[in-house]
Amino acid sequence: MTAPLCARPIAAERLLEYWLRELSDTADGRVEEHLFGCVQCTDALQELLDLGAAVRASVRRGVVGAVINDTFVWRLMGAGLRVREYRVPAGGRVDCTVTAEDDLLVSYLEGDFRGVSRLDLVVQVEDGPEHRVFDLPISPSSPELIVAQAMPALRAMPSSTMRMRLLAREGEGDRLVGEYTFAHLASGSGRE
Repeated sequence: MTAPLCARPIAAERLLEYWLRELSDTADGRVEEHLFGCVQCTDALQELLDLGAAVRASVRRGVVGAVINDTFVWRLMGAGLRVREYRVPAGGRVDCTVTAEDDLLVSYLEGDFRGVSRLDLVVQVEDGPEHRVFDLPISPSSPELIVAQAMPALRAMPSSTMRMRLLAREGEGDRLVGEYTFAHLASGSGRE
């Protein structure tokens, strides 16, 4: 026997807000009440939870780097991940490293994102090739973009300089939102 279709399914965005505890108490109660009586929406929430667990596992293993929000960082820390954090203002530079004890590296790239609808990240180590990630999720009211990076690659990286640039895509060109320099000291090099 299959469950009846939900007459008023909860949008995935709303389920995510519920899971991240971003709703008011009243809205949270309404979603929870609906979930208790609706198999379809409960299954949809479970799919989001399973996806979140898979993303956390992939980040922990260093399979993927990602743009995340501060709530996700807190949840990862609450789940026991050891997070090394660096906050860099636009035009700033930071000395950085990672250790064998670190599970995740999080960089907070500060910038003015007002009026930005399309944002790309360009990463370059030393004089190597540039790697561009297109269309990052950003809120124009946010003061920063949070980037989680894969640990195995960073642990294996020799001492070097990494540059990140955030570019707003406007018409046919790009506008520099911020450039961020990371002076990386290889693990085990003495400064940690």
